[in-house]
Amino acid sequence: MQWTTKTFLTKTKRGNVLKIVREHYLRDDLLCGSAVCHICPHKDDEIVLDTKPESICKLFDFEHYLVLDTNVVLHQIDVLEENALKNVIILQTVLEEVKHQNTAIFQRLLEIVGNKNRKFYSFVNEHHKDTYVERNPHEKQNDRNDRAIRRAASWYASHLLLSKSDIDGKIPKIILLTDDENNRKIAQKEGIVCCTVKEYVENITGYPGLVDKLSKNVMPEACSKDALYPAHLTPSQIHSGIRGGKLYQGTFHASRDNFLEGTAVVSSFDKPILLQGHSGINRAIDGDIVAIEILPKEEWRKPSDIVLEDKADDPGDTLEEETLLNTKVDSEDEITPTGKVVGIIRRKWRQYCGILLPSKFPGATRHLFTPAEKRIPRVRIETRQSDILISQRILVALDSWPRNSRYPLGHFVRSLGPIGDKDAENEVILLEHDVPHARFSEAVLACLPPDDFKIPEEEIKKRVDLRSICICSVDPPGCTDIDDALHARPLPGLNTYEVGVHIADVTYFVRPNTALDREAAARSTTVYLVDRRIDMVPGLLSSNLCSLRGGEERLAFSCVWVVDENANVLSTKFHKSVIKMSSSAMTYEEAQIAIDDATRCDEIASSLRTLNSLAKKLKQKRLDNGALLLASPEIRFQVDSETHDPIEVQAKKIMDTNSMVEEFMLLANVSVAERVAADYPRCALLRRHPSPQLHSFDTFLKAARQQGFELDVSTNKSFSKSLNEAVIPDRPFFNTLLRIMATRCMQQAVYFPSGTRTQEEFYHYGLACPIYTHFTSPIRRYADVIVHRLLAASIGADVSHASLLDTKAADALCDNLNYRHRQAQYAGRASVALNTHILFKNREEIESAVVLAVKRNALQVLIPKYGLEGPIYLPSDKFRYNEEEHVQICGDVILRTFDELTVRLTLDSTNLQHRKLVFQLVKPSIPGVSYTAQEQVEKMEIVEIDKKENEKKRKESKGGKNKKKKYKK
Repeated sequence: MQWTTKTFLTKTKRGNVLKIVREHYLRDDLLCGSAVCHICPHKDDEIVLDTKPESICKLFDFEHYLVLDTNVVLHQIDVLEENALKNVIILQTVLEEVKHQNTAIFQRLLEIVGNKNRKFYSFVNEHHKDTYVERNPHEKQNDRNDRAIRRAASWYASHLLLSKSDIDGKIPKIILLTDDENNRKIAQKEGIVCCTVKEYVENITGYPGLVDKLSKNVMPEACSKDALYPAHLTPSQIHSGIRGGKLYQGTFHASRDNFLEGTAVVSSFDKPILLQGHSGINRAIDGDIVAIEILPKEEWRKPSDIVLEDKADDPGDTLEEETLLNTKVDSEDEITPTGKVVGIIRRKWRQYCGILLPSKFPGATRHLFTPAEKRIPRVRIETRQSDILISQRILVALDSWPRNSRYPLGHFVRSLGPIGDKDAENEVILLEHDVPHARFSEAVLACLPPDDFKIPEEEIKKRVDLRSICICSVDPPGCTDIDDALHARPLPGLNTYEVGVHIADVTYFVRPNTALDREAAARSTTVYLVDRRIDMVPGLLSSNLCSLRGGEERLAFSCVWVVDENANVLSTKFHKSVIKMSSSAMTYEEAQIAIDDATRCDEIASSLRTLNSLAKKLKQKRLDNGALLLASPEIRFQVDSETHDPIEVQAKKIMDTNSMVEEFMLLANVSVAERVAADYPRCALLRRHPSPQLHSFDTFLKAARQQGFELDVSTNKSFSKSLNEAVIPDRPFFNTLLRIMATRCMQQAVYFPSGTRTQEEFYHYGLACPIYTHFTSPIRRYADVIVHRLLAASIGADVSHASLLDTKAADALCDNLNYRHRQAQYAGRASVALNTHILFKNREEIESAVVLAVKRNALQVLIPKYGLEGPIYLPSDKFRYNEEEHVQICGDVILRTFDELTVRLTLDSTNLQHRKLVFQLVKPSIPGVSYTAQEQVEKMEIVEIDKKENEKKRKESKGGKNKKKKYKK
């Protein structure tokens, strides 16, 4: 063994330069991994590379191994994941560079190397005495790494030649794959056989679809000829611009309604920065971190109020006029800071689901890909499989966006299944919303207890035994992951009660830093689709051992209060417990029936009545403190038990028992938050709801004013009071609609570690409470798992561990929790949309609707019966839009927010990518605009004619078949 030294220069926080010298050990006994080699002392399980590696590339008619450089791995990982390439050597130099530049690709590479069938061998060249190279004093790190890769390729070639005398036949040669032209020239001079990835893949036989997966990694700023977009600034220009205060950094968010508009949140401005037009957005894609130049104040605009979609046909590499984006500004308050993207700091590209739009030219290989996500632009890809892919949902990766291309360039990754297939469409939803949904790994499953797990007696002795108490759970119908239960019983003395919330003790099974824990942390939440559930933890826990099922003993974490008859909390205690459910899980409706049934005097009914009575008092106290009762148009599907297709949809019914459960869960969360924040002031995981920005209420307040209500949004208490008073007696749904719209003015509630915010910032605006957390759903939320661990450590029921008390680790965890929670919500909504489309296929409804918003060219309407919403597009030649009042005028008809309409609801399937519900105005009746009874009659007549024609053809066809049968006889 030999050793050398590595020298590093680093700066301290004070600006001093430190010289760090580390020993670097070199060995001569590291294995090459080839079955050809008789020099290295391989064991059977250490041989990866074949003796006779078959050549599938027409450029090389000899057996060979491949050596890859770093950029090949970074840009062509989709090619590497295919089974075509085998007998590949991955050098340690490449592994370390990939890990440093892209952790996601590094993980994908590790999976390939770990698959023995792929024949990828990882060689530790940085610690082999014959392949390690020192970095020269004036050499760039990238050049040194290229030199190390060439040295390792040369060593392999000579090392294998030494085995030639020991074996019969030819020795495999080494081919270096690199797209770096300078690296190839030097390699060729050194006698190394090399070529580009494109040259190699295009000449592979037997894998016709492989060439489609090649990354089109064009340098975006290199193409100045016929440029459509302004050039991006270089990283150094961006850095100096931000440091000098001339540029700002922000995250770009594309508009869902207008493809030529977006915003970026910048900390220096109260309002998001408005970005408009092709040049203003300048090739930014939703999620990118961008550098922004703020325009002069006289060029500031307000967001356009037009719904604008990209055209269906391929416009080529041209940009359309953008005059529609200029909107009239009536007051200074409406103006939004406006800017333009001048550079990309970091791309947040991922793989996107969608469909292929075929080229108009027969035999063409260039096609347009339309993403499922409306905020993502269409993508140009090259494929020779368009005839097959045209009917498929496919996955595409982005490669680059040159200045002279209207759309970004990308490549085909894989097919997901036929368009319209339920499994394929659900796969799209999960991929588009980045929901981890792979099967749990063997390492995760190995952490689970046996299926016949019984609570050990020694564990019961450590806990408070509550098995004799009447405890019940109340949940939605069909719920199997039941993580909360309740009890209430009177105490001897002066009108006091013991009330308990009992939460599944998931942390007994999910121990810190295990494979199971890491997987739960990565998933962060259970995702609920209409017809399936993507669990955060395996089903053995979520639906069995942790689920509080009727009549079964379960481990729990209990929060128990003593309260008086007015629901004032007199004392609180927390303890680990063992419970036994007194009855099977009850639905909200079943619990409500038990409460309302005066003939029932059993223990369960009495407990529920006590809980319900106390919950109403708790709720009133929250409302008196300023808590908001908001609403959202939630719907519930009735699903066919065999096909799992929706057969009916209706708005969710809310009962007193919904509120009963909610109140005690809120009380438990607040009680736990107070305890963990007191004991762990730096690292308690809490949940805050920031106060809404006042400008977000502008349109909402104007619409309420049109209905005669002046809402006070200065505080949550005044806002709650205003909402309670905004009632129209003959329109019972009006107040609910007002609350739905108020919800959309709010900011998102977020998780955070207590050490990163001031005490005032802990406040939860919607609940009007000074401190809050999540404790009551550990089966489906990882945040609750962390809070359980903190509380257990606080009461001495469990030990704490280092990562639990690390504020920096907690901050990173909260970022992931917030992201996963948000994506799960979006995935759920997308699933509702998918099932709504399935339900309304070949179906139409005439229903009452209410106007949610008035746009320049459309009305956004809500159908209360179904909780569905969408746009009614209005022809500009019939309607006049009043920007100041936000109303649409057609003759004597004036359409405002909150107006009641009648609409026709159908499904438009003409665009396979974006099937959508079509909302058509029926009443008020406007000639040339509204759907009329006459159109309905004509449509029914056409349908009837079609039926008769089809029946006639069917009979003729049947008669022909019968004649043939008779003839055969």
